[in-house]
Amino acid sequence: MIPVELGTEKIGKLLKQYATPAIIAMLATSLYNMVDSIFIGQGVGPMAISGLAVTFPLMNISIAFGTLVGVGAATLISILLGQKDYKMANRVLGNVVILNLVISFVVTALSLIFMDPILYFFGASENTISYAREYMVVIMWGNVISHLYHGLNGVVRSSGRPRLAMMATILAVVLNVILDPIFIFVFKMGIRGAAIATILAQVIALVWITKILCDRDNVLHFSREVFEFDFKIAWRSLSIGMSPFLMNIASCFVVILINNQLKRYGGDLAIGAYGIANRLCFLFFTITMGLTQGMQPIVGYNYGARNWSRVKEVVRLTIFCSVAALSLAFVVGMVMPDLAVSLFTRDAGLRAISARAFRISVSMFPVVGFQAVVTNFFQCIGRVGKAIFLSLSRQLLFLIPFLLTFPSFWGTDGVWFSMPASDLVSSLVALALFLPLMREFDRLGKEPVSQVTQ
Repeated sequence: MIPVELGTEKIGKLLKQYATPAIIAMLATSLYNMVDSIFIGQGVGPMAISGLAVTFPLMNISIAFGTLVGVGAATLISILLGQKDYKMANRVLGNVVILNLVISFVVTALSLIFMDPILYFFGASENTISYAREYMVVIMWGNVISHLYHGLNGVVRSSGRPRLAMMATILAVVLNVILDPIFIFVFKMGIRGAAIATILAQVIALVWITKILCDRDNVLHFSREVFEFDFKIAWRSLSIGMSPFLMNIASCFVVILINNQLKRYGGDLAIGAYGIANRLCFLFFTITMGLTQGMQPIVGYNYGARNWSRVKEVVRLTIFCSVAALSLAFVVGMVMPDLAVSLFTRDAGLRAISARAFRISVSMFPVVGFQAVVTNFFQCIGRVGKAIFLSLSRQLLFLIPFLLTFPSFWGTDGVWFSMPASDLVSSLVALALFLPLMREFDRLGKEPVSQVTQ
């Protein structure tokens, strides 16, 4: 099947068609993460929640390397399909597998060798290290499965089959929800059981995705000749994927700084509160992530086909939907933060800290909806430099200095305040880069033959 509809169908209908499955899949992924936290918090205890929060930076590093390959390849495949270069698109598919295998093995080996020093550096204490270690050892042994599952699922979505990508994600989520209580409560494996459930669910989902990509009736499919490493393809994929990679790496260092600042000013419970607030924020932010994933193949195809007016229409509609979705998070955080955090713990102290953290964290979420879409838009059209700059500006240029200074004045609250402050400033920077690009597309749309230069 060749997704020519990407260049002809109404933009609103296309975004709904591609973004809805992606949103459902991302919400399912967020619930997938929340289920782990809820079962761990209710079944193991508040220190286990704090131990889980300590693992976020290491998981972000693993995710970063997965997106380095997967997101870049998916974007490249969308552009190649728009250019009707189907042979090259399939070669990109083969290189996704090769790169994921190599990178995931290296990340796994290094993580397992230096696990305890890494976790202590990330904010673990004597109270939380055992929980963090139990969880991450299992997760890292299954790292290659996670990389292949997420990478190939993104490829399926970018090739014009968003519903299949959504179904694969939902399959993993449903399996995890079923397996979590079995391993935690029935087999009495605690936090390690939650990790085993996660990996087993991904194994089954990966088998199904692989079966889909073995179907030769699809324009994008596995064949013997595609599994030949191509340096040029690898370089193009990795360069496009560099923006989300660096964003995730920056996020990793930011979370390390957050954990250590919270450990200094608020203790282990404050770290646990961040884990809860972060899960809730991510639940809403997944709507924006789903929208940008739905936007990606539409933008990539039309950019490759030089349909400038359609490219503009897609990004404007996506921004509107994203801002509306994250405004809902703002309302929930202002009106009912206590109810939201009560899902994770019965501990009164942890609930109080978590509710305040959640309320402050979402105070600038409507502008985050704009900034996130613009950043991903630059990535979708191959403007790697600007995408990387926007990805890093919030984390490195603004958030880190705020995290280093605000707690000196406001203690634990200073950590929470630094997040919306950086959201606001980075959104203004995104606006300054976005408006000239829209004017450029206006100019290009008036020319009979043109091409956007990077």
